[in-house]
Amino acid sequence: MQLLLVHSDFLEYEVKKKTPVGEEIGEGMRFGRMDEALVAFVAVEAVDEADVVGVVERGCDEIQDVAGKLGVGRVVLYPYAHLSSDLSSHDVAVSVLKGLETGLDSDFEVMRAPFGWYKGFTLKCKGHPLSELSRTIRPSSDVGCEVVSEAVLAEERAESSWYLLSPDGELVELDRFDFTGHANLRVFADYEVSKSRAVDRMPPHVELMRRLEIADYEPASDQGNMRFYPKGRLLKGLLEEYVCDVALGAGAMEVETPLMYDMNHPTLKKYLDRFPARQYSIESDKRSFFLRFSACFGQFLMNHDMTISYRSLPLKMFELTRYSFRKEQSGELVGLRRLRAFTMPDMHTLCSDMNEAIHEFYAQYKMCIRLMETIGLKIDDYEVAVRFTRDFYEDNREFLVKLVETVKKPVLVEVWDERFFYFVLKFEFNYIDCLGKASALSTVQIDVENAERYDIGYIDEGGETRRPIILHCSPSGAIERCIYALLEKAQKATDSGELPVLPFWLSPTQVRVIPVADRHREYAESVAARLSCRVDIDDRDASVGRKIRDAGREWIPYVVVVGDSEVEGQTLTVTVREESTPKKPKKVVMSVEELEEIIKDRMKGRPYKPLPLNTFVSLRPKFV
Repeated sequence: MQLLLVHSDFLEYEVKKKTPVGEEIGEGMRFGRMDEALVAFVAVEAVDEADVVGVVERGCDEIQDVAGKLGVGRVVLYPYAHLSSDLSSHDVAVSVLKGLETGLDSDFEVMRAPFGWYKGFTLKCKGHPLSELSRTIRPSSDVGCEVVSEAVLAEERAESSWYLLSPDGELVELDRFDFTGHANLRVFADYEVSKSRAVDRMPPHVELMRRLEIADYEPASDQGNMRFYPKGRLLKGLLEEYVCDVALGAGAMEVETPLMYDMNHPTLKKYLDRFPARQYSIESDKRSFFLRFSACFGQFLMNHDMTISYRSLPLKMFELTRYSFRKEQSGELVGLRRLRAFTMPDMHTLCSDMNEAIHEFYAQYKMCIRLMETIGLKIDDYEVAVRFTRDFYEDNREFLVKLVETVKKPVLVEVWDERFFYFVLKFEFNYIDCLGKASALSTVQIDVENAERYDIGYIDEGGETRRPIILHCSPSGAIERCIYALLEKAQKATDSGELPVLPFWLSPTQVRVIPVADRHREYAESVAARLSCRVDIDDRDASVGRKIRDAGREWIPYVVVVGDSEVEGQTLTVTVREESTPKKPKKVVMSVEELEEIIKDRMKGRPYKPLPLNTFVSLRPKFV
């Protein structure tokens, strides 16, 4: 349940029209006014159906707490579906609203607006610091079966020390570090230390992913499973192809492994307890299975069956998992930031010893930096976290400082006195979004347990079997999370007075041609045919100004307007988005050949997929 709590001078409403799901009401609910009240706008969500009584109890507690702090004795309950994209059934919503009304009635004067009616309302907010608050209420028990590993519980109990490591090698405690010039790093450090992962309001990328017709919630599925529209599928596909190219270019062998595994397989059962993730479990033929949350299981079982010589090391194996599944907690699920089903590139490297593992770790660290930059995220766009055991730090201090020197800025460091998981060293690139929440993208870990657990060995020079050290690498992190980061970055650009953009190679439409009139359409089509990119034609019966504005709302990199002068001179008037400002578009007159050269240069070394929609804008359906 989502709550928006407003301390008001008054709220007044009047019903207008009943919707198909509107509750039956008497004359007394057709109009209402309450002065000096706490107004609770309420959206009841699908997840609330798992524990309606518990949600009502916690909702009442939350409203009572805020009302007590504000010293008000009146409460308005106002159904407001716009607070969520994953709503419950109308019967459950009415039940919850009535439950809140009953639960609050003994302590407050309560007015409830009817559910399922179009209403006009007037609200006057008091405007002090506590007059507008939001709350997220979650059921005490989640829908479905959840397996919680020992590592998850260990992570929740784990105590660690936090520092900042600077490029000059100084390890500084958080409260002694000067964050001047590192505001984002401060936000990241606060987020990590607090371990508060729940989200109490929607981040900007959720509205953007819908408006740009990239992705949306799927109400017919479990939470955290998304639908992707053609533009979103294109974005995902291009990112997937590029990350695969990077991994294969690094010498990895691509494989494919199963989606689910036996929960009671002796080796896998031990690994489940060592991996900090919650799993989905399913029953089939009286056996228990779990859905994979990474490609580790399949690749390690494959490694176990292989005959590996020291000459083959370091040996890399790669899979792009469509999909991996993690039973993330409901309050942490939001948009593309944290999902329960996601696409995860997973590469594992078998190394002969720790020295080789450290050498490979650094090579993959630099590979991830390059990959992030191509995706559209530079070093300044994310913060680096490095996590290790104290023993590893004491033995490899110079190497850890080298990681910081490479990014030329301080990084957040977490130090464990003892090892809780299977790895002794891990780095992550973390994107900090507009709400101050951090999300890990690229990561590499040094695993010192699983070669033994899976009985993975290689034959050394003397013919003896030895255990390798294993690197876990996700070059980009979840593909969906990359899209989230790009959308949040675009929103930050908007907030700074700039025009939001996607990287050219990822833009669903790269060039839009706008004919001024029907007589220019033939030339527009000839221009589109000569460009080797995703180009479309806005042939709608609308003004040129409207078409230009719509192209801007789609963040199209190059907008080409063709009229009489362009046809006569066989030229193009091109608006270049990346060189424009909101009030000053950059327009350049060029030939088709010149635009084509720009396109070829910008696409060099990047994957390409064709336009995912009809070339003519007038023939396209609307998805949102």
